[in-house]
Order: sequence, then C-alpha cells, then structure tokens
Amino acid sequence: MDLIGAVWRKSVRSGSGGGNCVEVADNLPGVVGVRDSKDADGPTLVFEPARWRTFVAEIARRP
Repeated sequence: MDLIGAVWRKSVRSGSGGGNCVEVADNLPGVVGVRDSKDADGPTLVFEPARWRTFVAEIARRP
C-alpha cells in the first residue's frame, strides 16, 4: 500500500521520553496507517477508518 503523503503523529500521552509508542497517519482517504515510532521504515499496519475508530473506542473503554 502506498502511504506517500502520510502525516504521522504520536499520541500526546506518549510523552517526550521515547519508549514504546506507535504513530498513526489518518490524513489519507480511506485508510489509517499505524507504525512503530522507533522503526519508521519498518512495517506498517493499514486499517479501514471505521475499524480503526472501533479499535480506539474499545481501548479507551478499558481500565
């Protein structure tokens, strides 16, 4: 999948210390990209936007 033009961002909750973070690119039509922030050239997961929103909502509900 071509993710040229993706604008990657980390959660504001990630802090500035690095660590285990993911980056998300949700500016492309029809896809949401997810990658390891420490390995920007590594593999990228791609989700349909509705599935990504469902995933994020479920995670947010957990204690």
